[in-house]
Amino acid sequence: MSRQRSMEAILASDYVSIGELVRLTESRYSTLKHYTEEGMLPYEQEEQNLTRRYKREETVARIQQIKEWKAQGLSIPQIKEELRAN
Repeated sequence: MSRQRSMEAILASDYVSIGELVRLTESRYSTLKHYTEEGMLPYEQEEQNLTRRYKREETVARIQQIKEWKAQGLSIPQIKEELRAN
């Protein structure tokens, strides 16, 4: 089992894992995984079996924007369209 990084280490890092995004945004893992699979959260992955890495600042801001749109009643297809337009 891997050790979790401290919040200080996460906040100092340019890249984070999906588990760290859960901690930063108080979102559910399954929700962020779904957003990733839908192409709503861009990530980097050097090789097929390596962990996906997300740019911390950009991705946290995007998740917050998605949460705002969901609160306004937008569906996932509508949110994806908004993300493409911005």
